[in-house]
Amino acid sequence: MLGAFGVGAPSVDTVLSTPRTKPGGTLAGEVRLKGGDFDAEIEHITLGLVARVEIEHGDGEGSGLGQFANVRVSGPFTLLKGEERTVGFGLPVPWETPISEIQGRPLTGMAIGVRTELAIAKAVDKGDLDMVAIEPLPSQLRILESFLRLGFVFKSADLEYGHLYGVRQELPFYQEIEFYPGGRYAGRVGEVEVTFVADPAGLQVVLEADKRSGRYSSSDAIGRFHVSHEDALRTDWDGELSRWLDGLSQYGHHSDHGHHGGHHGGHHGGPGLGMVAAAGAAGVVGGLVAGEVIEEVVEDFFEGGDEE
Repeated sequence: MLGAFGVGAPSVDTVLSTPRTKPGGTLAGEVRLKGGDFDAEIEHITLGLVARVEIEHGDGEGSGLGQFANVRVSGPFTLLKGEERTVGFGLPVPWETPISEIQGRPLTGMAIGVRTELAIAKAVDKGDLDMVAIEPLPSQLRILESFLRLGFVFKSADLEYGHLYGVRQELPFYQEIEFYPGGRYAGRVGEVEVTFVADPAGLQVVLEADKRSGRYSSSDAIGRFHVSHEDALRTDWDGELSRWLDGLSQYGHHSDHGHHGGHHGGHHGGPGLGMVAAAGAAGVVGGLVAGEVIEEVVEDFFEGGDEE
């Protein structure tokens, strides 16, 4: 009876052998179980990737915990009293998984974790939560580095619930990474947001900028690039992005590569995009928070969860 309330129940601890990876990669590790004060009938062990997602509702905005990938690593079995058991796993990471770390430094506002669920028959389920780091693909990093070379400074990143107009998207949210303008673009354009939607073949890159023409006009402009991962490594992104940004600041109208973006369901002002914080070629990283701070952020993001 006490087991039904979680007293003397088994414990679970997930240990990652690969705590960082890239979109399209795999997180590997093992789930370590220890039997409690009674034999327990385990129904399943399931792992999922979770993140905090911003959700618009009515005139306001809130946030919720979103799970966007999962894998069942064990079916039913009996965990004996005091028994120790280890279950290995490999958790595939979707190609659209947002970036949370660049060159070992976490992005402000981003936290992604692996949630472990140990489902116990006739007892309180147990869980564990472990942070993971998702680094950019080389193709994504090239674009982020270019923004830094052009003088932009990282502001923040978050996840927005919804789908981008005209973009084939598998996950129910997308990442927005924002930059402050700097260098020769300071005062000429406003904040710029970047969103990546990746798949095995390449990237869709959606840009949104607050376009400014002197003191007299301000509006949003959308740009979109679709490029293979290989071509992204060969593209002169400094030149491509400069042409797009110069067009915004000079002509006061949309200056897009490809088709204009549009509104996604319920989001304000066009395909909400995020600005990317890029680590420069010389290892320069702007506006990123320290590791110990992000640990506290994750605790806040996931408070009320099932962690042990």
